Amino acid sequence: MRRFVGLMSGTSIDAVDAALLEIDEHGFGIRSGGFVTVAIDAALRDALHALQASGTDELERAMRAAAALADRYTEAVERLLARAALDAAQITAIGAHGQTVRHRPQLGYSIQLLDAARLAERCGIAVVHDLRAADLAAGGQGAPLVPAFHAKVFRSPLERRAIVNLGGIANVTLLPADCGSEEPVRGFDVGPANTLLDAWCRRSTGRAFDEDGRWARSGKVHEGLLARMLAEPYFAQAAPKSTGRDLFHADWLQRAVEDVFDARGAASDIGARDVGSLRGKRDAADVQATLVELTAVTVARACADYGVQAVYACGGGTRNRFLMQRLAQRLAPMPLDTTATLQIDPQAVEAAAFAWLAAQRIDARAGNLVAVTGARGPRVLGAVSDPRVSRD
Repeated sequence: MRRFVGLMSGTSIDAVDAALLEIDEHGFGIRSGGFVTVAIDAALRDALHALQASGTDELERAMRAAAALADRYTEAVERLLARAALDAAQITAIGAHGQTVRHRPQLGYSIQLLDAARLAERCGIAVVHDLRAADLAAGGQGAPLVPAFHAKVFRSPLERRAIVNLGGIANVTLLPADCGSEEPVRGFDVGPANTLLDAWCRRSTGRAFDEDGRWARSGKVHEGLLARMLAEPYFAQAAPKSTGRDLFHADWLQRAVEDVFDARGAASDIGARDVGSLRGKRDAADVQATLVELTAVTVARACADYGVQAVYACGGGTRNRFLMQRLAQRLAPMPLDTTATLQIDPQAVEAAAFAWLAAQRIDARAGNLVAVTGARGPRVLGAVSDPRVSRD
């Protein structure tokens, strides 16, 4: 068995996840081998968030952030290997997603910051990176990429399944039963999840996130605000589609809140003090509750439209009990569980997908699904930075 490491830092930019996969020479036998997470400090998180908009010294700031992120990735690899009692020579390659700071597939590009050569040099392991470029060049969205991995490890011979990743952005993979049907696997980004929940919580309470969704639970869904957010054209757009903080950012939420609450103060004041008819903490909790409902509604609609029989969730949002309860309520009678039932830790799935994509690149096999990304055809994804010199 060969060993691959996958690294992922998502839209919320709160941590680097590292997962170990063991994959046989033919790419069929896959076994999870461990998982760790390394926190991203506030300074780096803020620097990466700032790069999602143009600004002074943008190129230098991007390169410095890419190097700093490579160091966090290196730390994650070192911790993972230490936990697994492995050394660098026992790892075939690392699949590293990098940090998305711009995702504009309609303009033909998506930027994932990472100093991959620095990561490879510090770890002494080949790094597969820049995984979206080939799909974009072939006319695809470059995202989402994880549905191909979901299809490989989670597809059932009898059950129509949905795999829902509750990350910064919620995305869904729709898996037809693997019973000889030619129906394709489908997948797309549904809309915001943790990215707006965390941002609103941080702005309104000073806390990094709403633990277990307790603050959201104290609020009440504002139906007018929910309707205003659901009017966003992206939700009605047909797949293939992908999105991120380029669309669903703090200002998007701010505009929705102002429209509904008729707030007349400065944008940065909302959630920090009483503004217009947004009366303070109670109303701020209502916004949080409504954001939870937005994710639950949009994910449930995607699954219902496909005729799913069972839903399995993964990602950081599975730790938000209130979000999981609201999603279960919206999905009913479809059952909701996590991917732990399918033998992979819900927190490790996305990082594991990039370990698998690294194996696909090393084996010169396609990593995209045409029905998901809209590319003109299957493509081998990623570039390779390898510090190891052949002695042949």
